[in-house]
Amino acid sequence: MTAPSPAPAPPNRGGRWIQHWDPEDEAFWKATGEKVARRNLVFSVLSEHIGFSVWTMWSVLVLFMGPEYGLTPADKFLLTSMVTLVGAVVRVPYTFAVAVFGGRNWTIVSAGLLLVPTVAAFAVMEPGTSFSTFLLVGLLAGIGGGNFASSMTNINAFFPLRRKGWALGLNAGGGNIGVPVIQLVALAIIGASGGPRVLLGIYIPLIVVAAVLAALYMDNLASVKNDTGAAKDAARDAHTWIMAFLYIGTFGSFIGYSFAFGQVLQNQFDRTPLEAAYVTFVGPLLGSLIRPVGGSLADRYGGSRITLWNFVAMGAATAVLIVASMQKSLALFTVAFVVLFVLSGLGNGSTYKMIPGIFQAKARASGLAGEEAAAYGRRLSGASMGLIGAVGALGGVGINLAFRQSFLSYGSGTGAFVAFLACYAVCFAVTWAVYLRRPAARPAAASAATEEKAQLSYAEV
Repeated sequence: MTAPSPAPAPPNRGGRWIQHWDPEDEAFWKATGEKVARRNLVFSVLSEHIGFSVWTMWSVLVLFMGPEYGLTPADKFLLTSMVTLVGAVVRVPYTFAVAVFGGRNWTIVSAGLLLVPTVAAFAVMEPGTSFSTFLLVGLLAGIGGGNFASSMTNINAFFPLRRKGWALGLNAGGGNIGVPVIQLVALAIIGASGGPRVLLGIYIPLIVVAAVLAALYMDNLASVKNDTGAAKDAARDAHTWIMAFLYIGTFGSFIGYSFAFGQVLQNQFDRTPLEAAYVTFVGPLLGSLIRPVGGSLADRYGGSRITLWNFVAMGAATAVLIVASMQKSLALFTVAFVVLFVLSGLGNGSTYKMIPGIFQAKARASGLAGEEAAAYGRRLSGASMGLIGAVGALGGVGINLAFRQSFLSYGSGTGAFVAFLACYAVCFAVTWAVYLRRPAARPAAASAATEEKAQLSYAEV
């Protein structure tokens, strides 16, 4: 009788580097891997959470900026658009930084960098500051958007495929919740007649705490390396750009609406800063909390199916918003906007779950199996996540620019919502056509069989 094999030895954590990491090995995962992965997940979420708060702090700061600041609504929408743009662009280098410096090491650095935009905003936040100065300092806040990409790349390497939907959903949701948290803090400060510098002063020590905790409790994975070939392969693969487009519809909506919601309430419904702050946090809060649910549903039913019907629901909510906007119904508008936030969060979780599954399905369709297929999936999905996250965040830029143009042209956000409805319709069509539509019957050729096998596999991702 063969003796049972011993449990894998604990990973070598000398210098906070783990040399051996194989989460797909169930014995390794149960013995040591899960505990280590969960610990890194917790402190990754904390750093990413504060990064999101810093990235979106200008969505709150503009609520404090009354007539004495001399900024028009168009100025404010332009400001938040540019902050979103920088956050999208820096996601690409942040993705590759994990392999260069190590997940733990880069989390320390990226958390510490958040001090730059926070201290700069603290210094200039007063009436009389020029718009160009506000714009420059706002651009610095964009680096907070990069934390998401490095955090997702890092956590993707820690967890096995069967748990990625849950882990990535929780990691992203915990980061996304930084948006409503900073809005809640702002609500308390506005209610207490405090100023914007109070808000910024609260976050400066929190940034330091996040960096210190990352240094104490996180690990680097020696197995995570930048693969230039994988990056090129991901950039050439059509699925990378298809998923980037779908992510525009989900995460782009979430981050764009997070920046714009308060301003729309102020400009279209004449809400005061305090009245706007009372409701702006609700949508991002629920959208963040629901993101892990989207990942879990995708694990169970398939990400493509959840994503498809989620776009249907987002389109329906947007249609209600158009009606509410035209009828100037604040109650209906607010409820529909919050529902749209929830759906964008759900879709965030399901789309990110699709990414590793798509590349594994592609590997299986090409004849790979077992660890070979898993390795191919990890290689391509890790390389593609930075591009997908960056392009997806550009949706937030588009949303704020659309609102800016809509208010300039029509005096309301109705025109922008019509454009968003058309976008969700296209996202639905793309999801169905690429990942759920079965190929038409064709002669029994090898290529046709391979295509059908891939198509059926994609329906499960």
